[in-house]
Amino acid sequence: MYEKPYVIAEAGCNHMGSMEIAKELINTAAVYCKADAIKFQKRCPRELLTEEQYNAPHPNPVNSYGETYGKHREFLEFNIEQHKQLKEWCEQAGIIYSTSVWDLTSAKEITSLNPVFIKIPSASNTNYEMLQWLCENYFGEIQLSFGMTTRDEEERIVKLFEKNGRGKDLVIFGCTSGYPVPFSDVCLLELTRLKKIYGGRVKDIGFSGHHLGIAVDVAAYTLGAHYIERHYTLDRTWKGTDHAASLEPDGIRKLKRDLEAVYEALTYKEEDILPIEQVQRNKLKYRKID
Repeated sequence: MYEKPYVIAEAGCNHMGSMEIAKELINTAAVYCKADAIKFQKRCPRELLTEEQYNAPHPNPVNSYGETYGKHREFLEFNIEQHKQLKEWCEQAGIIYSTSVWDLTSAKEITSLNPVFIKIPSASNTNYEMLQWLCENYFGEIQLSFGMTTRDEEERIVKLFEKNGRGKDLVIFGCTSGYPVPFSDVCLLELTRLKKIYGGRVKDIGFSGHHLGIAVDVAAYTLGAHYIERHYTLDRTWKGTDHAASLEPDGIRKLKRDLEAVYEALTYKEEDILPIEQVQRNKLKYRKID
């Protein structure tokens, strides 16, 4: 039996540092797209980056919002009071608020808001100190992506949650980290591997896609990914590295529509001849006349 799909619109930093754009992302995701949740990001650049990384130029200067990579990241950050406001706007709009946390300081700040779930991005899933702190101090659902992660690392991560009695609060996401990802690198069958190995050990399986279009997400759902997460923007031509690998509102809306259609269709026939077929059977079915 399939669970109803859960669509997460990942706004990330596609607000470009503007609370006004963030609010529009929230309202559009809730009202027009009908997504189940919207997810932002929280980083502490001084903690996350080395001094060298902080002071280096952005690797793609045309997408930079600061003279160094660190200042670029600072420009895109909302403080905890702003995240509190984002959560309030989400509640008003009728959509679940969440945030990816990239470091321990960010994890502690977002935990103080007590969101329904917190996300661990692929880049930070081996920050075992942060994972341990969340297991001990945050009691909601924890979602975690397995992009750019070895199978040994996957096992260590899941065992850490199990050791803390939190395995059944963990949702793991099949993911290929790239922006965008060609279809040949999506590797959808990884979902069946994750389901086979971890299906009985974690709360659920999800899929975090960075590809183009929405056909792959429907396939991911039929392979057992209950949670479907896609990057989301109001305009794919905006400045920034994530916009081009994101869906615009029409894409998220169609994704939600198509997933719910597939959910409704994933059933067995309750009887040999359905009522809708009986009319056609009476009219069309071959019957030998003696």
